Amino acid sequence: MAFGRFQDFLSSLVKRQRGLFFTGSEASSIAELLDKLMGTVGEVSGIVTARQVLDHYAELEGEQKLEFFQNLEQNFNANEAVVKLAFETYEQDPSSANLNQLSKAAEPLRHEVLRRLNSTPDATHDLVAMRTDLLKLLRDHPELRAVNEDFIRLFSSWFGRGFLILETINWSTSAAILERIIRYEAVHEIKDWDDLRRRIDPPNRRCFAYFHPALIDEPLIFVEVALLKDVPGSINSILEDEGSEVVDTSEYNTAVFYGISNCQPGLKSITFGNFLIKQVVQGLQGEFPSIKTFVTLSPIPGLQKWLNAETGEELPPELGELKDQVNALPAGEEAAEEHGDLIRKLAVNFLLQAKRGKFPADPVARFHLGNGASVHQLHTGADLSEKGLSQSRGAMVNYLYDIKDIETNHEHYATNGDIEFNDKLKSLLVKA
Repeated sequence: MAFGRFQDFLSSLVKRQRGLFFTGSEASSIAELLDKLMGTVGEVSGIVTARQVLDHYAELEGEQKLEFFQNLEQNFNANEAVVKLAFETYEQDPSSANLNQLSKAAEPLRHEVLRRLNSTPDATHDLVAMRTDLLKLLRDHPELRAVNEDFIRLFSSWFGRGFLILETINWSTSAAILERIIRYEAVHEIKDWDDLRRRIDPPNRRCFAYFHPALIDEPLIFVEVALLKDVPGSINSILEDEGSEVVDTSEYNTAVFYGISNCQPGLKSITFGNFLIKQVVQGLQGEFPSIKTFVTLSPIPGLQKWLNAETGEELPPELGELKDQVNALPAGEEAAEEHGDLIRKLAVNFLLQAKRGKFPADPVARFHLGNGASVHQLHTGADLSEKGLSQSRGAMVNYLYDIKDIETNHEHYATNGDIEFNDKLKSLLVKA
């Protein structure tokens, strides 16, 4: 309660001081405000200046935002002379104390800029939005990657596992959060409020989300779960199920993660999903002891991209021929159903043999396999929506989360890129 009152005091103070900040010709430039922020001694003046910087940034246009990030990249690095001196001192005496001094000297001044900006009320939300802008600029301005790395380093600390709050999303959740769930759903579009209710209200549906105290009513990531009696082979069997049939909960033996959506683009590369799934698995095990199988029903978004791309990779002749055969098929529902065996064989080989470095080419595969899951089953005709047909010829995959094998699978995958998969899929593999 005392902390909350202090935050209210700071918000009131900053609000009163905002009147001193002008947006017209008399206003300080954002570069001048940054210099002022880094030169402030008093805590209160720093908090007020931080809010002025963030408010000013929110009014900048595209080219001005680029200049802001370029200023951070060029003028807020570590002091080279101080780094050199610290390195020479460590080289002469490689003690822990001197190593700490070297590490401190090598830290870019940008870290302190971001920390000071984050001192003002509601700043975390603004900084996450700021990084969203930065990510849009990286492709054309790779020199800003160092600034992006600084955001990642600090966000990884600020959004560490210990600060995340797991909440169950249900029909009694606030309308503000439910509206965001509808908007942020990235895997299977939620069409309207009735569609949302079908996903979170029936007794065999669950939805869980991570929140952070600094982002009020803003989910970071959420997962939709269906409790079933068997491993599903199509997304429609889940999305079109009204869930109205009340059964003894002991009949549920399978939990299916069928939609995982990251909600904040500005938190890209900050890991939440692996914690979320493992925590949800533990919670469901406690609530439903009869559930022994935990699987996903996942899209394969990289399949059609791989089919279309001239990757230059060395493919086994049989796989290259299989790729050409599927590529010649129309990407429609009829072909997905008529040539299911062909598509299934190609999809299995894509998941297990197409690589980006030592890891799978498919981004969803990298996520789940990196979390310690294994490739369990492959289904064709599983997603006949326009999106499903265009990205994976209608194919979907179950990744299995077997509690006893998760850590071993993760270690093998992270170390060697090894992929664990169901023995029943071996007959579909072509020789490398």
